[in-house]
Amino acid sequence: MEGTLAGASGEVSLHDFRARLWEQLVHFHVMWLTDSLFLWVGATRHLLNLTVALYNCYDSIPVSTSLLGDTSDTTSTGLVQHPARKTTKQVSYYLQNTDSNFTLLVENRIKEEMRLFWKSS
Repeated sequence: MEGTLAGASGEVSLHDFRARLWEQLVHFHVMWLTDSLFLWVGATRHLLNLTVALYNCYDSIPVSTSLLGDTSDTTSTGLVQHPARKTTKQVSYYLQNTDSNFTLLVENRIKEEMRLFWKSS
């Protein structure tokens, strides 16, 4: 399911895609809102962790924190900062597998999809 990018009129844009990473089917759900981006990544439909990053004009590194799940997991808080910096929006992020090599594959797939999705919009 895909929609248009969120604009000043308050539209919500949905973009779903999936990829096979390390022989595991991974689902991605992107929801663009006027001032934020919700990014869900997972192999199952369970929301166990949720991390949020906020872009701010005072620092080049967005502020991020874990809202739900293991607060000692720094992988998700680091990963959510990249799209927040790129989009200058609040980004909510969820990822089940926090293996650093797997996370790099996920991050690269998100970057690739963002380039393709933004170019076509």
